[in-house]
Amino acid sequence: MVLFHVQLCSKGFATEDPFKSSPDDLSRLASWIESKLVICYLKLGQPGLALHHSHRSIIENPSHFCNHLRQAACFRCLHRYSEAARSAMVAQCLYVLAEGAGVETSDLLQLYWQAMTQEALSGEISFSVLYTPFEKEDKADKIKEANKTFAERHPEYVQHIFTDPHGIHLLPEKAESHPGQQYLLTLGFRNKEIGKTLEKFVTQKLPIFPGQKITFSPSMEEEAETFWQSTGKRIMAAVAFIGSTKIKDERGPCARAIEQFHHASLLSHLHREEEQAQVMTQVMAELATVPYLQRVSAQVMTQVMCCLCLPSHLLFFWANRMSVARVLGPLSSSTTPACSATCTERRNRPR
Repeated sequence: MVLFHVQLCSKGFATEDPFKSSPDDLSRLASWIESKLVICYLKLGQPGLALHHSHRSIIENPSHFCNHLRQAACFRCLHRYSEAARSAMVAQCLYVLAEGAGVETSDLLQLYWQAMTQEALSGEISFSVLYTPFEKEDKADKIKEANKTFAERHPEYVQHIFTDPHGIHLLPEKAESHPGQQYLLTLGFRNKEIGKTLEKFVTQKLPIFPGQKITFSPSMEEEAETFWQSTGKRIMAAVAFIGSTKIKDERGPCARAIEQFHHASLLSHLHREEEQAQVMTQVMAELATVPYLQRVSAQVMTQVMCCLCLPSHLLFFWANRMSVARVLGPLSSSTTPACSATCTERRNRPR
């Protein structure tokens, strides 16, 4: 780490004219330094510290897709696969928004997103999911149909079934046969109480109503610990998975951040300060990215999905063999195809 700082300081000024640098220049430089710290800590086998710096790199430069991909790599090393999938999905969308022209880079991004989604599902035993193609039909009728189909296909997860009514989901593994297809997400649970609590949390207009009891803020410490061990962990796992394929939330652009604030509030009651600090930094990174994700139009979604056309057998190869070094290496090298004048400028900043 010391050697990194010595090398960084020995290369002269980081900008052409340090006395005329704009705030954006300084933010990009700070983000670049944070990204280097991410790589250093990953190589040192400390993904927790790497994750902290990945959040900070996004806060400083939320539009650069590589920052989100590094965050995905950190989540993957921590076995938080749903969050890794979401970070990879965001990276893919930002790459397309920046008019990324590199087919190979786009393929790697979508394949990583796909692999993380599959990994998250393979380790989950408390709930199962079903994605139903959705066009412009009546949503209420389509939700009833999806719930019925789920019960027929997954009879062991029928204690409670509901379909997410506030978001349209993207499903990368279906792209080669249905480019641009959007989906409804149906979840079924083995535990009825967990399913009902999650449905109430994710289907109301906002995750919190002033003056009412807050789902993730028990008043007593004992209640908080009991709630977390019996219900909270499973609910947050399901919430994280829902976010792994939903780029926009119809409840509002900050709905996901509010969910994370609830999570941080519960961690506060449990006196888990380090975890709470990590979640709060993650929320700040999420909020910094929100304005860019609002630019994701139907046309851009179609462009994203048209990129997702690799054979399904490659998924299992990459899920088992893709390492952090392989993800970070090509995307941080000078051989990465240009996505736009802005991205080219960022890649050419001082090394």
